[in-house]
Amino acid sequence: MVSHEILEFELPQRSDMHWRRKIWHMSTVFVLFLIQSSLPHDIVLALFTLAWLTFVPLDFLRQRSVSLNQVLLKIFRGVVRRNEIHRLAGTTYLLTGVILIHLLFQGQVVSLSLLFLAFADPIASFFGIRFGRRRILNGKSLEGTLAAFLVCVFCCWLQMRGNFGTNMELVLFCFLGGWVGALAELFVIKEIDDNLTLPILSALGLWALLSVFS
Repeated sequence: MVSHEILEFELPQRSDMHWRRKIWHMSTVFVLFLIQSSLPHDIVLALFTLAWLTFVPLDFLRQRSVSLNQVLLKIFRGVVRRNEIHRLAGTTYLLTGVILIHLLFQGQVVSLSLLFLAFADPIASFFGIRFGRRRILNGKSLEGTLAAFLVCVFCCWLQMRGNFGTNMELVLFCFLGGWVGALAELFVIKEIDDNLTLPILSALGLWALLSVFS
């Protein structure tokens, strides 16, 4: 059995590159996007709720059980961070955010929010860790924020091309949508994981943006 002391020494920190976690995050959320894009809304919500009910209670229980915590940390040690040993995992916040946006929104708002969640955060983290020199807010870098912006612009273009009457409208929407995602990634609420704030803030901004364009 792996002790907490060894895990605390071995597990990556938030400031580490942690490639396996980034790949896990992108692939998992992209699968959620594919499910959301191909199945009816009610079925998607039921599946995501089932996933929440499967994972989140275990995450709470492990905070009260040392033995359960050790088992789960050993299983997921490839993708868990050091700060999550005695705190809720990022997946709990992620699943909660995904369900909330499905309850409140539908269609392209949800699709784009999932794409932002899948790619903007890990890519911004990569560029921030690797190239970040100019800190602008909450310890995050200008370089990471610009990377998130470009990723979100590309996601908007992939998802929304053909939905506007003119190319100029598409370009304007992608530009504004890119900033919606970048600012949602930049925004931090103390003690709340950005896997929760990013999809909710993205969905709110995209809903307002699409309301204007429609």
